[in-house]
Amino acid sequence: MTTYHIIGVLDNGVDGLTPAALRVIQNAQIVIGGARTLQVFASHFAPDAQQLDLTGRLPAVPSWVKDGLERSATVVVLATGDPLCYGIARYLIDRLPDARCDIIPNLSTAQLAFARLNLHWQDAAMISAHAHDNGEWISGADPRHALYPILQATTASNKLAIFTSPQNTPARIARMLLAENFGAEWQVAIANSLLQSNERIVGPISIAEAAQCNSDALNIMILWRATAPAPILHGLRDDAFVQRKPEKGLITKREVRTVSLAYLQLHARSIVWDIGAGSGAVGLEAARICPLGHVYAAEKNLDDADNARENRLRLGVFNYTLAHTKAPAGLGDWLDPDAVFIGGSGGELEELISYSLQRMTPGGKLVMNFVTFENLARALTTLKNQGATWQVTQMQVARSQPILDMQRLAAENPVWIICAQAREQIV
Repeated sequence: MTTYHIIGVLDNGVDGLTPAALRVIQNAQIVIGGARTLQVFASHFAPDAQQLDLTGRLPAVPSWVKDGLERSATVVVLATGDPLCYGIARYLIDRLPDARCDIIPNLSTAQLAFARLNLHWQDAAMISAHAHDNGEWISGADPRHALYPILQATTASNKLAIFTSPQNTPARIARMLLAENFGAEWQVAIANSLLQSNERIVGPISIAEAAQCNSDALNIMILWRATAPAPILHGLRDDAFVQRKPEKGLITKREVRTVSLAYLQLHARSIVWDIGAGSGAVGLEAARICPLGHVYAAEKNLDDADNARENRLRLGVFNYTLAHTKAPAGLGDWLDPDAVFIGGSGGELEELISYSLQRMTPGGKLVMNFVTFENLARALTTLKNQGATWQVTQMQVARSQPILDMQRLAAENPVWIICAQAREQIV
């Protein structure tokens, strides 16, 4: 089968092409590209070249290429910048595995944007906002929102290039970052209409300024910040969390929290449920351990739910959705969990255990904390009836306290930790 060509082009037209790339375009019998790109190069096509506009018709492009190759025609696809960097090349290669492809890349528009700013970019991450449009970001939205991957990227890199879309504009992205309390440490620049007569670079500006900025339809958003101290993933002091007073305000103490998180067997992409979240300590630390995952939390007490929300903002955790509800109400809309933590049941323990085991992914872990004999017995009976595998750990922790000029140990309440799973798999 004849080879087809994918050529990266820019808005400066032939000035941005090598002589070899231009010759391929001039000899093409079929040229496929967006309407704007076809117009830029129209005077350089062969007189009898067939021009196919892919604007809004991307699914048709593989068949256009295939039909042309079957007729032994020279087929050229014009792509913006580097076709292998959020471009059409991967899309076509995946759908035409038997066809030979020759790619002639150009400068990425992200690369050009960094050059305009005199910023080195070998440590930058690149991400596209060309997903479906879910509207403005709502604080606590889950991974189904189109802008969610951008927040994930901000936790993994101190420098980002974002390929925006007509809907997911720089201003909308900046408003999301402000809503998640990410604004202070970031700087922004927006490269508009690169290599066109109306090219303009806006920035560096703050996130707040970017949230009010009007951008051209064609733009690249660049974010960067000073290297921030790496956050503690888990094991925070109990007083690091806002919590309801007096002490009966619910929080899972640090030692028990750490062991419970270990039994949850979390990985970077884990989906976690935190039922009876209290001040949110377990779920918020789980969210930090799972930067590519998400935590759903439920808390029936309004004061505790408000504290959990405040703790989320204070800790800069975005991958956390909190529902003020008495579980299992409201859990039906959550993604299936890889791990479930039950710290409080509100009298619905049997139903919560059954529902969690039913919804968990294969091999998922259910971890529960109890301080009373009655709830421990109720949980074990339910697990037996469900045919689950389980293991119980009893923790007795004592912390040092001053007494005069000396130290003594003061015991915390003993806690039973149950780790269960629906499959026959011992932890």
